[in-house]
Amino acid sequence: MSPTLRGFLLGVAATLAVAALGLFAFVHGGVYPMGADVPHLPLTLRMIESLRDASTERAARAVAVPANLGDRAMVARGAREYAEECTGCHLAPGMASSELRTGLYPQPPNLAVDGIDNDAEAFWIIKHGIKMSAMPAWGKTHDDATIWSLVAFLEQQPKLSRAQYQALLATAHGGSG
Repeated sequence: MSPTLRGFLLGVAATLAVAALGLFAFVHGGVYPMGADVPHLPLTLRMIESLRDASTERAARAVAVPANLGDRAMVARGAREYAEECTGCHLAPGMASSELRTGLYPQPPNLAVDGIDNDAEAFWIIKHGIKMSAMPAWGKTHDDATIWSLVAFLEQQPKLSRAQYQALLATAHGGSG
């Protein structure tokens, strides 16, 4: 091995060792603010969002979407589940905020306005949750049919006024609203 190549390789090894020590000191030094009231650094946030999006998109490729998501009874069942489980974080038609949502970071999407982009991905996220985001894995307590009813409702929700949402809930509760 030539002295030039050897010097170069030693320089690369030394640089990697210093970077590894610096990373170790950063991680174990407790200097990164982990409180939910302090936003991530922009680079950290971009990395987390990219990791989350790539992971959920890849996992959703294996999900088969049922053909009956437009079924009115399924949508009503999903509306009932959503009202019971989801509005504190993701809001509902006519809701501007909630006490729980205000304290969450990252802020969950406002599904009443934004809706969902991909049925399979929404199903996967609801079923498996998202680590370190307060999004629970509902698949531990809900069967797939219930989760699909939530997806069916989420497809419709952005089109609903507050009154339409309330009427759908009344239908879901057998008219007892």
